[in-house]
Amino acid sequence: MKILIAPDKFKGTLSGAGAAAALAEGILRVLPEAEITAQPIADGGEGTLEAVLATGGVQQETTVRGPIDDTVTASWALTGTTAVIETARASGLEFVTPTPATAAAAHCFGSGQLLAAALDAGATEIVLGVGGSAMTDGGSGALRALGAKVLDSNGDELPLGGLALARAARLDLSGLDRRLRDVRLRIAVDVQNPLHGPDGAAHVFGAQKGADQGLREELDAALVRWAQVLMEATGVDVQRPGAGAAGGFPAAFIACTAAALEPGFDLVADLLGLDAKLAAADLVVTGEGSLDSQSEFGKAPLGLADRALALGLPVLAVAGRITLSEAALQGHGVLGSRSLADIAPSVEAAMNDAGRYAADAAEAVSSAYLSLSRQA
Repeated sequence: MKILIAPDKFKGTLSGAGAAAALAEGILRVLPEAEITAQPIADGGEGTLEAVLATGGVQQETTVRGPIDDTVTASWALTGTTAVIETARASGLEFVTPTPATAAAAHCFGSGQLLAAALDAGATEIVLGVGGSAMTDGGSGALRALGAKVLDSNGDELPLGGLALARAARLDLSGLDRRLRDVRLRIAVDVQNPLHGPDGAAHVFGAQKGADQGLREELDAALVRWAQVLMEATGVDVQRPGAGAAGGFPAAFIACTAAALEPGFDLVADLLGLDAKLAAADLVVTGEGSLDSQSEFGKAPLGLADRALALGLPVLAVAGRITLSEAALQGHGVLGSRSLADIAPSVEAAMNDAGRYAADAAEAVSSAYLSLSRQA
């Protein structure tokens, strides 16, 4: 039996590769002759880089400005002439202690530096995984790292950060890196939030970045101004679904380049060649930290399950916790599932020894599946 093991990360406990190894261990206890193909997956956010590196991408490292100007060393991947970048590696929330001050000043200049590094390396296609960001700057920081200037009414350059955009008067694109005209820029976006407004970047995501209510209103007003400046400079209306992802990062690139917003899992599946791997499998095993209501909205494991279902492939799932009903899972072709919470004596034990209990859960779900298959 050929088994494709393709989990997302178990956030806070196991990487995608670590989860795949644990699931393989458990399955091989039941099916020792199985031919295992392990492929970590992701939905375009955190974990995308790791998934691409597992397919043979070459890891690169570039020293860039972090979201509050501290220097960070950010990893990215190059596979042929395709570069894969996670904005969180340069501009992530992990680099700050969220406060109103950091929420106001955080920027994505370092993510723009990664784009420049990819261009320097000869990339003709750049895939950007967004998410986990510290900034609410509408992508202005990255644009400035690539040569643009954001000016106030006196013609002076504004400081970096989202709040400063409230004073933006003009965008000077004369120095913007011309190589952006020739590169295919693909941005993985799963949220449908617009740039500004009640459902926009500041109001929906600002709190987790440290912004209080008052600051969220100020940042939203700054993004309204940024949208106007972008429109004046390029003629492009950036107030559209998806532009509010990652602090509004896509907005700058929608306006100033030919960037395309794409559903995250579909984009990653294309990069990883998942359809070919599915076509060669007899059984698929997937999983993530939590299979819940959010999993049905573009998350990787159920996206994979849907593709497997279309091919008539059975799917098993293992997760840290599972709150989706059996009927909901079966609607995606998942014929059996186990959570680490089902196996471990406590949530704490499952978190502290996730690899062990993931293997045990994989053993349990594959054993149950094998019994049912024999009865059939």
